[in-house]
Amino acid sequence: MSTLTGSALPRQIADAYVDDLLELDPILGTYLGAPGSGRRLPDFSPAGADALAALARTTLDRLTEAEARPGARGDAERRCARLLRERLTAELAIHAADEQLRAVSNMGSPAHAIREVFTLMPTGTPEDYADIAARLREIPAALEGYRASLTEGLARALPAGPQQVATVIEQITEWIGDGGSGSWFAALTADGPRERRAELDAAGAEATAAYTALRDWFRDTYAPAVAGAPDTVGRERYARWARLWNGTDLDLDEAYAYGWSEFHRLRAEMVAEAGKILPDATPWEVLKHLDAHGQAVEGVEEVRDWLQGLMDEAIAALDGTHFELAERVRRVESRIAPPGGAAAPYYTGPSEDFSRPGRTWLPTMGRTRFPLFDLVSTWYHEGVPGHHLQLAQWAHVAEDLSRYQATVGMVSANAEGWALYAERLMDELGFLTDPERRLGYLDAQMMRANRIIVDIGMHLELEIPADSPFHPGERWTPALAREFFGMHSGRPSDFVDSELVRYLGMPAQAIGYKLGERAWLTGRAAARAAHGDAFDAKAWHMAALSLGSLGLDDLVAEISAL
Repeated sequence: MSTLTGSALPRQIADAYVDDLLELDPILGTYLGAPGSGRRLPDFSPAGADALAALARTTLDRLTEAEARPGARGDAERRCARLLRERLTAELAIHAADEQLRAVSNMGSPAHAIREVFTLMPTGTPEDYADIAARLREIPAALEGYRASLTEGLARALPAGPQQVATVIEQITEWIGDGGSGSWFAALTADGPRERRAELDAAGAEATAAYTALRDWFRDTYAPAVAGAPDTVGRERYARWARLWNGTDLDLDEAYAYGWSEFHRLRAEMVAEAGKILPDATPWEVLKHLDAHGQAVEGVEEVRDWLQGLMDEAIAALDGTHFELAERVRRVESRIAPPGGAAAPYYTGPSEDFSRPGRTWLPTMGRTRFPLFDLVSTWYHEGVPGHHLQLAQWAHVAEDLSRYQATVGMVSANAEGWALYAERLMDELGFLTDPERRLGYLDAQMMRANRIIVDIGMHLELEIPADSPFHPGERWTPALAREFFGMHSGRPSDFVDSELVRYLGMPAQAIGYKLGERAWLTGRAAARAAHGDAFDAKAWHMAALSLGSLGLDDLVAEISAL
């Protein structure tokens, strides 16, 4: 444990927690660019989870003492203390419910975290490749710890959902390829220096063998053991996850009703916009037409370049007018995601010193043609002014906040809400006047409204309202959710399939987009009402983005007062 003086304040407690956490979670260390983390992997066994929980409890005890000190009364200390207490309390509730003993999902499991961290490791020197080889050799033990946790979950009658298991088996099968030179790990090390060739080949083979063993265990032992278990989690488990992802205790029935109100509003807007492209066609007929005949980029490298250009153009247009960006925040890279993951694009933030920039990642899913109607708004979300401007700004002002507020303490709904707000902002600013791109934006908004409806609906088995155009009066099931989502989305079927598996495996995460956007809009409206004609949107944006992470209730309170 980090040593602290008897006068330590909440921000010091929070940063000491980060230091201690990095010892337990070197994957996090790689994301932050922390020295010395690149050769190790976390302990994913039950003992490893218990160590994380013990650290959280000790930190909460330290925080209670720190909050009683006179210097803790300022706004900066108060915000940090409130965030740290809320986050650690929510995480301990998840641990107490033994959720780590059934952590199987198509994008958020230890198996995914282990593989994905290699995409962020530097590869510029032979020493970098020595770190990669060392970490590859850690994979067998890390996966064995993960398997021990799942085995303990089975012993306690805590199964993961069968659909998650089936999907992960498919994903690992793609990662390992033929088990030799065709594996993802062999490709990872293929460009390594000649003097490290034998070491890298051997380490890659060890990693591939370990994942092969995990795949076989999932297929032969775990999948039969969880057959027949529910894929949904029920209200009690769902409420715990909702607190973790949203940073507040939600009224789930109110949130469900809000999702439906947004569905009806957006549906009307989509009908109007679709009529500009194909009169008398439904929005989803128009989107299908655009998928085949609309504006598109041909080629994987070409789309990567195009997305880079889109973000560069957005920075040039917004900096100095609607934002005030530091030079290092202006740098963001477009990347193609490694195969074998979920279908949704994603963003990884910069290292703390910005030596590794923020990056957006596009999964190609085997495609070589990329329609633009659903890419433009998505890259405003993932890149600029979405995730990149928020998370890079947090890193930029970390010394004024705390390391914890800028990194580890991120509340998903805060960040996803900002990114969805960013999409709406670009529409408000006139960047989406082209009917194809604006219909794509509305479809993206509709997808987030649909997430609230089906995520809450199927996990809680709620009734479909009487005014719904889809199965009114019936209760949600995963099968109905898949049908509804497919009917009201312009995304291809493989994307929709991946999304539904995601919602089942990460309950309540997907509802934070729309609920978070609502929080950002509520706060902006309150600040604008308070200032009247003197409201300065650029100043408000930068002040709000410099607060660091907050749960949704705290977010509304803080940004309303700016």
